Amino acid sequence: MADSPRWSRIVVAGVLTGAAMVAFGRGDGRDAGPVRPEVVPERLEIPSLGVKAPLMRLGVDDGEVELPPYEKPGVAGWVEDTAVPGDPGPAVILGHVDTKDAPAVFYKLRSMREGQAIKVRRSDGEVAQYRVDAVEQVSKDRFPADKVYVEDGLRLVTCGGRFDWDRNQYDDNVIVYATLVKPADSQA
Repeated sequence: MADSPRWSRIVVAGVLTGAAMVAFGRGDGRDAGPVRPEVVPERLEIPSLGVKAPLMRLGVDDGEVELPPYEKPGVAGWVEDTAVPGDPGPAVILGHVDTKDAPAVFYKLRSMREGQAIKVRRSDGEVAQYRVDAVEQVSKDRFPADKVYVEDGLRLVTCGGRFDWDRNQYDDNVIVYATLVKPADSQA
């Protein structure tokens, strides 16, 4: 996923999501109940693709969503302004499709199919399990920020489509949409 000014639109959607969470009592701490240790996602597992990847936190830097470092092609990143996978809300994980000389963590993402499982291991020892609902490839010019950053569920995002050598980036994004089927605190 190459750097792009279009990502700033995604950041705006993330900020709007955060504001909505505070406005509706999710995220301001007032009615959160007992304080619990901070929980973060630690590992992404996609059995059908053979992916077992550590997760790092991704923030916002100069108005753009940070990306995992290219030097760590096997690492994906959780956008920390989104929900922790397993909790209510939109949870977004980004990963590279490739580097200059090798495939990266989300190289096979476009081959995912409806019904396949995605698991996210969390720092509290729980595992959130998701079921893939859809996979789409969209032009970066028409990135569906509301579907990715506002609607509930897990979103996996990488680059795809044709590589534009003049702009040094892919033309499209590949997005996997998944629904929570086993919450992190579920004993089932």
